[in-house]
Amino acid sequence: MLAYLDSTEAAYVRSFRAHVVALPPGGVVLDRTFFYPEGGGQPADTGEITTGDGGSVPVVGALRSGPQVLHRLGRPGPRTAPLRIGSEITGTVAWPRRYAHMRAHTAQHLLSALLFRRSGRRTRSARLSAAAGTVQLEPEGSILPEPEEIAAEFGSWVERSVPVSVRFVARSEFDREPGGRSGLRPLPASVDPVRIVEIAGVDRCPCGGTHLRSTSEIGPVTVQYGARDPTGGTRVTFVLAPDPATPTRSG
Repeated sequence: MLAYLDSTEAAYVRSFRAHVVALPPGGVVLDRTFFYPEGGGQPADTGEITTGDGGSVPVVGALRSGPQVLHRLGRPGPRTAPLRIGSEITGTVAWPRRYAHMRAHTAQHLLSALLFRRSGRRTRSARLSAAAGTVQLEPEGSILPEPEEIAAEFGSWVERSVPVSVRFVARSEFDREPGGRSGLRPLPASVDPVRIVEIAGVDRCPCGGTHLRSTSEIGPVTVQYGARDPTGGTRVTFVLAPDPATPTRSG
């Protein structure tokens, strides 16, 4: 069960209990998880798994494997007993890394939406890192506003503390209302229902990533435009200011 998908609140879960269901070489599969697997331009979470005997094993990454997540494990602690199928564990997500990716991912959605509004250019792809990212725009559309101008508009959405929400819609409903989407990446036909991340009043986007509760948590941003690629598309980079302390919860 990919528990991090449920809501924006689920993205704030830092620790959770689960059971081991499979032990592939170098990893573990759990019956539920809040560890985000690498995908959609967002890096994987890291953290640790604590066993019933008090031992621990670092989680050094996570990958999606069909409907499950493969947690890649590091070297266990010296007194950690081997994991066993059926045993209960506590998973702990490395919060600073997770929160940085949440800020960057929500910032990317907002930036892509504003660039689409101003120029009609959709986002082909995006890559995120800790508190920074890049957006690759399609070539078709009007001239982009100056970077300082788009950063100022971005800041106004941050100051207004606009809510960010997650909802699931039937694929038929999603396909009936294609207008206003800032992204170009097509969804596989098998995706049903569709998970929508919505920034109220500016963007709604199919996405499986972890996001903030509100735009106010993004903070200030700087924006730069790069050179056009061979197809005429433009790379846009953004960097966020250091993040504030934010509450978490357990799942």
